[in-house]
Amino acid sequence: MATTSLLLLLSPLSSSPHTQLRSQIRTRSIVRAQTGTRNEDIVIIGAGIAGLATAVSLHRLGVGSVVVEQGDLLRTGGTSLTLFKNGWRVLDAIGVGHHLRPQFLEIQGMTVKSEDGRELRSFRFKDEDQSQEVRAVERRILLETLANQLPPDTISYSSKLAKIEKSESSETLLELADGTKISAKIVIGCDGIRSPVAKWMGHSEPNYVGHCAFRGLGVYPDGQPYEPRVNYIYGRGVRAGFVPVSPTKVYWFICFNSSSPGPKIIDPSELKKQAIELVRNWPSELLKIIDHTPDDTIIRSSLVDRWLWPAVSPPASAGKVVLVGDAWHPMTPNLGQGACCALEDAVVLARKLAGAVKTGSTTVEDALKSYGDERWPRIFPLTIRANVVGSLLQWDNAAVCSVRNNVIIPKVVRLGPMLEHTNFDCEPL
Repeated sequence: MATTSLLLLLSPLSSSPHTQLRSQIRTRSIVRAQTGTRNEDIVIIGAGIAGLATAVSLHRLGVGSVVVEQGDLLRTGGTSLTLFKNGWRVLDAIGVGHHLRPQFLEIQGMTVKSEDGRELRSFRFKDEDQSQEVRAVERRILLETLANQLPPDTISYSSKLAKIEKSESSETLLELADGTKISAKIVIGCDGIRSPVAKWMGHSEPNYVGHCAFRGLGVYPDGQPYEPRVNYIYGRGVRAGFVPVSPTKVYWFICFNSSSPGPKIIDPSELKKQAIELVRNWPSELLKIIDHTPDDTIIRSSLVDRWLWPAVSPPASAGKVVLVGDAWHPMTPNLGQGACCALEDAVVLARKLAGAVKTGSTTVEDALKSYGDERWPRIFPLTIRANVVGSLLQWDNAAVCSVRNNVIIPKVVRLGPMLEHTNFDCEPL
């Protein structure tokens, strides 16, 4: 959904030598003790965007890590995600932006329509912010690009975390589903919205926000016909959108109100049928894109978040265990900032952690705490704003929707303030 909620947001909506590391932090060490436990310095749980970006960031700063991933391969499920300029600044900082840009179209602006096809408003990103950069990126290609920056054998697949506990030596003991045991000096939890690491640290389960989403990627082998713009369509309790990703692919979503997440549907043809039924009488271009989508690539997900209340929620770190991305702050996709914030987390954490393990200027515990203290003031309000904007956009009252379509969007909404949250300074690593 990436940029879905921009409309109502603020308007009245090669690496350093390993020998530089401190002696007690060995880069990429793999040692088997007599007990059969494997010893590691830094273990990253999860090879998603947060985990791989953190590993790449550390690697560029001369700090090695091991990434354990429960899947047999990279988690290439999902469709596309939208990255704004803050995401691209991070990708440039970690040295992969130039690999990705040629593969994806730069999005020029956005158009908003009602469900009957009437255009309500149109914007150009550069008119408000010359530095803005928006591209929809295939998740699979982003993950593969990040993984390709890491040394061979950094990622350990089929390594599902089964148990986590502290050892008497203050290290963290990780037990995998296959019985493998790892003693880690530092653990970085990047294991997604249902993070076992976050649960172990005392974080609550993410909250269902009252709506679900279908997502898909339309495929056009001979070329897709759409201009590089985000296209939104607003109905009553249902909203949809689509955006060209590349010359041959178009990402689309449908978000709909639901009192519960509902049962898991395995049959891909049924998912497609349900998605079409929600927008059957909407503009035909949306239906055509869905029709061009392979059934087995359509996904349905319930939207969740976690509000990190000050003095109530656990912090981002506990000793030498820390959370990054969705594992710490799952947010709804209404601002297009989930992946962007995970990338921001990665570079901030890597800089602080590298300073601690290489120079000893601070302890690891203090470095991880500093990361959480720096990131929380940005993450907490973004999570709340994403939630509120999503709720506003899911209105199902006819009178309220009429005001939205005839007054708020055409006459009140301003694009400039809606993009301020994409400002993020990031120097190259």
